[in-house]
Amino acid sequence: MERVVVGMSGGVDSSVAAYLLKQQGFEVIGLFMKNWEETDPNGVCTAEEDFADVRRVCQQLELPYYAVNFSKEYYDRVFEQFLAAYRAGRTPNPDVLCNREIKFGPFSDFAKKLGARFVATGHYARLVREGDRVLLYKAADPNKDQSYFLHQLTGEQLSMALFPLADLRKDEVRNIAAELGLSTAAKKDSTGICFIGERKFRAFLQNFLPARPGDILEKGSGKKVGRHEGVMYYTLGQRKGLNIGGVSGGGQGRWFVVEKDVRNNILWVEQNEGEDLFRSELTMHGVNWITAPPSERFACLAKTRYRQPDQQAEAVLLPDGGVRVSFAVPQRAVTAGQYCVLYAPDGRVIGGGEID
Repeated sequence: MERVVVGMSGGVDSSVAAYLLKQQGFEVIGLFMKNWEETDPNGVCTAEEDFADVRRVCQQLELPYYAVNFSKEYYDRVFEQFLAAYRAGRTPNPDVLCNREIKFGPFSDFAKKLGARFVATGHYARLVREGDRVLLYKAADPNKDQSYFLHQLTGEQLSMALFPLADLRKDEVRNIAAELGLSTAAKKDSTGICFIGERKFRAFLQNFLPARPGDILEKGSGKKVGRHEGVMYYTLGQRKGLNIGGVSGGGQGRWFVVEKDVRNNILWVEQNEGEDLFRSELTMHGVNWITAPPSERFACLAKTRYRQPDQQAEAVLLPDGGVRVSFAVPQRAVTAGQYCVLYAPDGRVIGGGEID
């Protein structure tokens, strides 16, 4: 019987993943990772509540379980990069780094110490094993597919991975949990920053990146239309939270962030979604190839953010190891620090990297 360690978050997805693996004949061990040392505004440690749910589920499923604290590793390997990106005016995606650096890093190392052959999570994604290769595909449920967040995993990391929810829809997962009477069956899905959770984002960032107020200027005219709290707190395409009132001589359209000038501390905006908010191409670095690129120039599908529908694109390999991606249709708010992921028409992940 092969041993698998399941990353248990205290949510319904990982609970059902553990159950399914036990039904498949694996020796299953639950592992709860604590990766952030902080209480919520009411003084409650949400990690303790989540671990209580893990404990209840593992007891219901008759599984052994452990808790391990990776807070230092998370801060050093994910959160420091997260803050550095914001300081540079980029908009990072910590969930991608978290998977590569924590869930399939120290987590996998700990699983090996427990004698596990595999590690599993409640991600919605599919793996196909072809000899020595492990291919990553989209999950069956297009509304929950999370292959985007997994594109930075190495071949070695994928070889240890199992994703039991690959062929299930979210409602099916909840139904299984309800039929089993699991305490997490109706638990709300977690959102927010990976492992840090839901909170007022700007107020949270201000704890680590002090506010540096400056001017909001209209793109084109250079007219001052407001004040910002700090360029790093905003992202391209943002409309809410700009607090721009009526502008003398201005129109009635909504204002959008179209550029961030960190050096001069200027937030550039324009009314309505003009051409400054759209790009026909991007370059990316730190590209991780799940499978080798088919050629130096190839057609593909691409996403520049998680919820985006697939976009027709062409990828060109650059001499410095980066990739230029050109889109058939201009894309809204292509944002430095986010990731562009390339797919084959059948849903296979080719690779992806960080947008420059």
